[in-house]
Amino acid sequence: MSKSRRGGAGAPPSAASALMFGPRPGTGAHSPAAQLQQAVTLLRQGQSSQAEALLRALQHHEAARFDALHLLGLLHLQRKNATEALRFLEQADQLRPGLAPLLNNMGIALRELGRPQDALACYERALASQPDYVEALVNRGNAQRELGQPEAALDSYASALARQPGHPQALHNQAVALRGLGRPQEALTAVRQALAGRPDYAEAQLTLGLLLHDLQQAGEALAAYDRALALRPDHAETLNARGSALEELQRPAEALACYDQALRLAPDLPDALANRANALEALHRMDEAVQAHDRAIAARPGQAGLLANAAALLARLGRHAEAAARYREALAADPEHPYAEGSLLHSLLHLCDWQDHAQSVQAIEQGVAAGRRVVLPFHFIAMSGQAALQRRCAETYAGDQHPGRPALTAPRATPLPAGRLRLAYVSADLHDHATAHLMADVFEAHDRERFELWAFSIGPETGDPMQQRLRRAFDHFVDARQMGDRELAERMARAGIDITIDLKGYTRDSRPDIFAWRPAPLQVNYLGYPGTMGAPFIDTLLADGVLVPPEDEAHYSEQVLRLPGSYQANNALAADSPAAAPSRAEAGLPAQGFAFSCFNNAWKLSPTVFDTWMRILAAVPGSVLWLLEDRPATSENLRREAAARGVDANRLVFAPRCGHAAHLARQPLADLFLDTLPYGAHTTASDALREGVPVLTCRGTSFAGRVGASLLGALGLPELVAPDLAAYEATAIALAHQPERLAALRERLLAQRAASGLFDPLRFARDMEAALLRAWEARTA
Repeated sequence: MSKSRRGGAGAPPSAASALMFGPRPGTGAHSPAAQLQQAVTLLRQGQSSQAEALLRALQHHEAARFDALHLLGLLHLQRKNATEALRFLEQADQLRPGLAPLLNNMGIALRELGRPQDALACYERALASQPDYVEALVNRGNAQRELGQPEAALDSYASALARQPGHPQALHNQAVALRGLGRPQEALTAVRQALAGRPDYAEAQLTLGLLLHDLQQAGEALAAYDRALALRPDHAETLNARGSALEELQRPAEALACYDQALRLAPDLPDALANRANALEALHRMDEAVQAHDRAIAARPGQAGLLANAAALLARLGRHAEAAARYREALAADPEHPYAEGSLLHSLLHLCDWQDHAQSVQAIEQGVAAGRRVVLPFHFIAMSGQAALQRRCAETYAGDQHPGRPALTAPRATPLPAGRLRLAYVSADLHDHATAHLMADVFEAHDRERFELWAFSIGPETGDPMQQRLRRAFDHFVDARQMGDRELAERMARAGIDITIDLKGYTRDSRPDIFAWRPAPLQVNYLGYPGTMGAPFIDTLLADGVLVPPEDEAHYSEQVLRLPGSYQANNALAADSPAAAPSRAEAGLPAQGFAFSCFNNAWKLSPTVFDTWMRILAAVPGSVLWLLEDRPATSENLRREAAARGVDANRLVFAPRCGHAAHLARQPLADLFLDTLPYGAHTTASDALREGVPVLTCRGTSFAGRVGASLLGALGLPELVAPDLAAYEATAIALAHQPERLAALRERLLAQRAASGLFDPLRFARDMEAALLRAWEARTA
């Protein structure tokens, strides 16, 4: 979800700066000149009501009328009443056209009324009258910037600075323009010069913070926001920006307090409303977060970013029908809104709503090929099996969302003696999660003579038995939930980490920016994300020869390290203690009939594969398809799709979600597991194979679609890898009709599980270590 800091509009010129009236000749204390001077003094003392009464009387005195009208205009500018200010200033201009200070102040009023083009005309008239008028040059630049003319604005600020070097407002607004042009380092120089001349310039402190924040220096940005708030405690935009920095630093509770304070000052500040929703989500206060998103949308209807943020939260909560509706609203407001098109299709895939699916995928593939920000990489691999496009998608996303960072300056720990390396895993899943079930034995099997083992946990502190086990498995287990990306990267650098393995990639709860700071000399993508990250800060991808054959390496930005056998780590067979096996009736299966299964998530199902499945069911009388239960709307859609293909909807059986042991225990009730494309079974496939259920797969065209083939290759069961969907269909039907052949396959599977190495974590750990050492030697040669 995107956060909005905004700010940086440039400090508005002070009306008091135009109080250029000095003593005038008069005839006594009650002369018009003396009363004008008294009004000026009252204004400077903040006694505007008394000054106004005096000036309203003087506007009818011919000798003082012009000055009185001008001062009344300035008074209303100070009160933020631009409409009334403009009325008085225009009357004064009619009396003395072309006076530069008056025209400058008219421009100020017009800008505040949202009329920058008219304001620019006033500034041009002022400068025609007085070319060296620095304040008018600065204000002209501000109007030009508002009108989308940043280069012209920079020329105006340069002209002002040529006439008055070090002018704080000119420098500050120059910084704002440079920030808008994507030139942050130049902007930093300018704003720091402004603050050198005027340290108490609150608006410049805010802009400094925004620039540091843009440069991923959230800690330094927070300090700048704090200085700005010390000068101007009740400034809502600064409080909002401070909250955004705190969120980046993984301090959502403090961020929420900032947003709440900002909204007390400005109840409808859209950015604070949106950011408040994000903070509530980070605090897992989901119902409140949904309400906060709705409030933000109500404050700024039709704003695509707000609609997309609300949709993303609804999707995270599994409310995909509502999410899809919000994504459609976002796309109606802005058809090019980043990643909304792909996110809409991803929600529809969760629902198995396949209307116009082929056309949607084609449009997204075309957008990816054109380098547009149409889809998130993890979503895309479930839509398209084109590996070249997957790389294009990942590179577009990495460049947009996770650009490289400056080199860390944190001191690194000294290397370990005797060639021992520090190896770190980073994951949000170091608890009772599929990743932990695959990796726990491998963590414990690592060679501690060669590696000092670190874990950096960026996920929840659950305290469950698996997490307790993993805490014991590592030499160092660091709870990094509340560390910002840079802070965590510096912590890793100080620890002297040599090799870091990202187990998340671009999946949910991932934090790629940690690796963008380059905390380790060798950075590896493994297991969590089945494809290329397209990021220059990820050096290596752990794979195998089935997943990424040599001819496919061009589709991966990383160096491909191939492991022998399958790339997938697995716990040992003896490690599992399944629950008691249920009966077919307890599992919801009919007493008789062939049971095809697929426990993949619903979003991996595609209409093309579902067509194949329905033909298989039609060809195998009495058979059923056993699927993982999702939300009711998804099950209903699948039943409807089956009926539309002439298959009784009751032949789809939905297995409720359950704990890992219970899920393993029910696996043997299936006769044959059917894989999906373009994103196949990964952990679900190895779960089935672990329990002796044959898996039938179709070799895909990218990493995500070849994991089944990788696992079956490691088990010596290549006949279960179909070259295309036609062969896949024919094999499934044949196995269902040839029980002896299927039984023989099952016996081979059971016999070869232990011998294959697929479920041998010690062997896997040694193979993995050897590959990492090869990569380390190549990196440091």
